Amino acid sequence: MEEHIILIADDVEVNRKMLSFIFEEQYEILEAADGVETIELIEKYGEALSLIFLDLMMPNKSGLDVLEYMSEKGYISSIPVIMITGEATTESEVKAYEYGVSDIIYKPFEPKVVMRRAQNIIELFQNRRDIEAKLEKRTKQLRESREKLERSNEFLINALSSVVEFRSLESGEHIQRVKYFTRILLKYVKEEFPEYGLTDESVNLITNAAALHDLGKIAIPDSILLKPGKLTKDEFEEMKKHTVYGCELLENFKQEDNEFYQYCYDICRFHHERYDGNGYPDKLKGEEIPIWAQVVSIVDVYDALVSKRVYKAAYAVDEAVRMIKDDECGVFSPKILDCFGMAKVEFFRATEEKFSFV
Repeated sequence: MEEHIILIADDVEVNRKMLSFIFEEQYEILEAADGVETIELIEKYGEALSLIFLDLMMPNKSGLDVLEYMSEKGYISSIPVIMITGEATTESEVKAYEYGVSDIIYKPFEPKVVMRRAQNIIELFQNRRDIEAKLEKRTKQLRESREKLERSNEFLINALSSVVEFRSLESGEHIQRVKYFTRILLKYVKEEFPEYGLTDESVNLITNAAALHDLGKIAIPDSILLKPGKLTKDEFEEMKKHTVYGCELLENFKQEDNEFYQYCYDICRFHHERYDGNGYPDKLKGEEIPIWAQVVSIVDVYDALVSKRVYKAAYAVDEAVRMIKDDECGVFSPKILDCFGMAKVEFFRATEEKFSFV
């Protein structure tokens, strides 16, 4: 049997020696004569202790005092304790079990019974530690695999998005700007409006999904996509269909119950919807529009305003913000506008520094 350390805490020396005699051939033994000494040894050895025999009645600090300390410091969940007593009351027994003792043994005790109960408890806790260690290792492996997959997905997403931008003659920085501004805005939405249920993980997924917001432009003819002047009514109607075309492309990769796919789909389809119902393609209104699509919507508008395009010059940052707040680019959620105001300094800095973060 693997060697373990057992701590025997009892103020009566003969009781300590009796227990030591039972276990000393198979276990390393530590002894403590009072509660204070017991706590000192627990602090010194910690989880190296495989079992503690703890007398209920001891000087300086009682067995219950030691249990209270172990409970407060978290030791009781990782170090099993067998309470030993000759005069336990129902109240003290209940209290001991509430603190988390594994067993209670009454004096005088039968050596073979004590040995078997102690071995069972040690093996139980050791098995639990082994399982927890394996689970932690497996969790780490899964986390690393997921991070690797996310990096691969991000590369593919950026590559696919770059195809769209290459066709539309926009710089590849547009993808990075949209992702950057999306992450900033989501941070404030997460902090200010917890009812949306955003988490650090969902923020990362939404940020990557934002790169595919204009995926459907792949299906728009060059004569419309690259036209330097104002689009005709029919051309604009065709351009608006990029929201639907993008979703049709994504449906080829549809995965049930895949959170990331849903973010991509919603952002592709709904990033031109407006809070008052005057957007497209579905004329959704208010909170019918998923919050992640609302965020990418205002980010996309901001970036379009402050960037030079084939059909317009870039607006100054202050003017772009004014236009958004005055509903000149459609109506946005008051909550999103509040967060946009909070993020304004970070948006300004990135814009004025010519997007040096990309």
